[in-house]
Amino acid sequence: MSDGTDSKNGRHYDPEAEHCFPDGPLNDVLELIRADEEINAYLEAQNVNPVARMGYNDHGAKHIEIVRNAALRLYDLLKAGNVAFNGALGQGLEEADESVIIALAATLHDIGHVVHREDHSYYSIPLAVDILDRILDELNRYDVADRVKLKGEVLHAILCHHAEETPLTQEAGVVRVADALDMERGRSRIPYEEGGRGINTLSSRAIRRVSLQPGDETPVLVEIEMTDAAGVYQVDELLQHKLLDSRIEEHVRIVAINTHSGGDLVERIEM
Repeated sequence: MSDGTDSKNGRHYDPEAEHCFPDGPLNDVLELIRADEEINAYLEAQNVNPVARMGYNDHGAKHIEIVRNAALRLYDLLKAGNVAFNGALGQGLEEADESVIIALAATLHDIGHVVHREDHSYYSIPLAVDILDRILDELNRYDVADRVKLKGEVLHAILCHHAEETPLTQEAGVVRVADALDMERGRSRIPYEEGGRGINTLSSRAIRRVSLQPGDETPVLVEIEMTDAAGVYQVDELLQHKLLDSRIEEHVRIVAINTHSGGDLVERIEM
């Protein structure tokens, strides 16, 4: 569940709110996802390899909730800014299917961790196929041809959350960037408490707040508040790297501020 902090920081998707896209099919999908026993089992199991066995940051249910909320908020802001998406529409699907693709990909992008942390995005593909076949069938919205098209778009977005693969759609780009937006210090809690002191853990603990808001110069403004210069790693090496070639980079502006040093600007990235 998302808390009030997520709502305040503009990272919470509220099904009851008004959105800049048709949200009925998305809300149906979210209801299925949250009640699905197999998906919830994966979200728990996928945290064991990266966290318990390898000392990485959280990749479980909380991470997925944050990424999915960020992806849908990011998508809503881009739609408000009249940014065109080419995934669903390029397949002859409807505009309402864009957010369905994003939500399903954000939910299933990390399930490959149950196999191994390394190359997990590739392991996620076959594991997601069976789940997608079942979920899309339960929706009673798509015929066979449309299920194939939508499934392909979801799998593409899952694959391209990995920085080594280049997104071919804006939907995939949204999932890719949203994955990097989960960088606040809470994500490093588990490995830090267990003694982990790697750069991912230490830099994440330096990030106090991440917010998504409408921008003046771009549809999306990402504001990042850090308490230590170590947080620059999260911004420069992770977020900026995933934003590059995401197909939405020109619509997103990033501002990072180090509050520990009196509010001095650490980095301002406009792409």
